[in-house]
Amino acid sequence: MKKQITVLLAAVFIISMSGMLIAQNVPIDFETGGFGASWTWAVFENDTNPPLEIIANPDPTGNNTSATVAKFTALQTGQPWAGTECAHGDIGTFTLDTTNSIVKIMVWKPVISDVGIKFVRPDGSALPEIKVANTVTNQWEELTFDFTSRIGDPNTIGQDQIVIFPDFDLNGRTQDNICYFDNITFSAASAPAGPAVHAPTPMLPATDVISIFSDVYTDIPGTDLNPNWGQATVVTFPLIQGDNTMLYSGLNYQGIQLGSSQNLTAAGMLYLHLDFWTATSTALNVYLISTGPVETPYALTVPTTGWASVDIPLTAFAPVDLTDVIQLKFDGNGDIYLDNLYFSVSPGTVGINDVPGPVPSAYALEQNYPNPFNPTTRIRFNLPISNQVTVKIFNTLGQEVATLLNEFKNAGTYEVTFDAAELPSGIYLYSISAGDFTSVRKMMLIK
Repeated sequence: MKKQITVLLAAVFIISMSGMLIAQNVPIDFETGGFGASWTWAVFENDTNPPLEIIANPDPTGNNTSATVAKFTALQTGQPWAGTECAHGDIGTFTLDTTNSIVKIMVWKPVISDVGIKFVRPDGSALPEIKVANTVTNQWEELTFDFTSRIGDPNTIGQDQIVIFPDFDLNGRTQDNICYFDNITFSAASAPAGPAVHAPTPMLPATDVISIFSDVYTDIPGTDLNPNWGQATVVTFPLIQGDNTMLYSGLNYQGIQLGSSQNLTAAGMLYLHLDFWTATSTALNVYLISTGPVETPYALTVPTTGWASVDIPLTAFAPVDLTDVIQLKFDGNGDIYLDNLYFSVSPGTVGINDVPGPVPSAYALEQNYPNPFNPTTRIRFNLPISNQVTVKIFNTLGQEVATLLNEFKNAGTYEVTFDAAELPSGIYLYSISAGDFTSVRKMMLIK
């Protein structure tokens, strides 16, 4: 009997603990009878730490008509990471899972800066905050924080405290900033979006490449693709159609430590190539870093529609010392898929040439010549005005196999050479996109 009672009590305890781990006091709406208004909020790292105030909504005419909101005064003399935290247990005790890992918050701020959110366990352990910047000032805006990449981490089990950083600006404040926040909600994660096909296969010979991450080439030995720089980004390496791909989930920043310093000038390297795919990013920068450190960002266009292939001239990273490149870095937000990260002596095309003649009067994509071909062919197109131009190759399944061009070109007629030495015989499609103009044609490779 004693053993049965012990087992019964243990079962009750487990059930109680299980219930405790999913008990959340949400949404945090600061309304009478709701959650947040009566909680104990402490302000930290904000000089004199003026208390968090629960006040009438100063702007109920926008997309937040709530009666009451929280007011946080970020002092100019406070730390960039000044914030406020509820008392342990106010939010209940919960674990991040697929039902609650998308967190949204309404903010009203006079400046553009990051808003940070993190959760803490009773013993004080926590993962770094996730930060998202507002995009408008002096009006309400809903920000979304994706915590799905942290599901399963031991630090997210049994959390009982929320910490909010309303004005996280490492550049420092030039004034006191009064920030309001409201309506913190938790919802289920949608199925993560990801590419259905792998990145285009690079066509450059290995002798023209110094590879950092690519299945096609031999990478720089000893390179660390996930150094511990204190970042919140989660790095994984999913297989997409048998191709190793690098995924940055919940990007804030992420570094790559090269296995050895690279003298790109002596090696004749002129470009940094990368393929990337994202459906969720709104900001993405890539940095080249030399000893010092000296670093310069290059802004990439996001989100993408399919894989984007870019060849960035190394001169765009000045004043980075190209004789002593030691690291790369990415920063931004969202989930980013990366592949074919390498330095090269030329863009990822065999060649692109201007065709002499008058400026054409209309867009056109001509039939490739020769056709059928083995293994190279030329593709000619007309631009009546200057534009960003993308020329891509697809197989008959609609899978992208190469990006021949993705750059800004002046008005004129151009000819791109395509080398299909690594592709099997068959019918392929080639497409052009320039402004509102798109066109697709067929070609045949016979080996």
